[in-house]
Amino acid sequence: MKTKIAFTIICFAFIVTAIGQEKYATKTGQIKFEASVPSFEEVKAKNNDVSAVLDAATGKFAALALIKGFRFKVALMEEHFNENYVESSKYPRATFKGSIQDFNLANIAEKTEYVISGTFNMHGTDKTMDVPATISVDGDALLLTAKFVMQPEDFNIKIPSIVSNKIAEDVDVSVEFRLQKQ
Repeated sequence: MKTKIAFTIICFAFIVTAIGQEKYATKTGQIKFEASVPSFEEVKAKNNDVSAVLDAATGKFAALALIKGFRFKVALMEEHFNENYVESSKYPRATFKGSIQDFNLANIAEKTEYVISGTFNMHGTDKTMDVPATISVDGDALLLTAKFVMQPEDFNIKIPSIVSNKIAEDVDVSVEFRLQKQ
């Protein structure tokens, strides 16, 4: 009898824990950025190997991108980006940790607008951000998209004066995560 009660309690605890741990994740998210200015070569890159996880019960969200995963059309530009600007050997990753404000999985319509508040870390520097995002249901997955603007100086990224007129002060960033239920 005691064994049955103990087994029932353990099963109940496991079920309650599992319900509270509704996670969605991806390892193939995408981040694109563009810092082009007219009349100069396009400054644009894409990273298709970004990891992200969402705890649907709490709205907590985190993403991680390896800096060397960004691909440019011009190999020399990619080399300069990694070695001279973001120093990817010293600062190999960019992270975002935060929460989706007022997140409720049951309330997601075709496309639902949210704000993700959190801390973005890049080049060894933290910056608190509020990012507008759209989340929609796509089968058993959630599609999260967002667009925002960053400035290199916010992360102590120095652009040499010789090329500063060829790179925009405002960097347009877009993200897309197809988060699969885990």
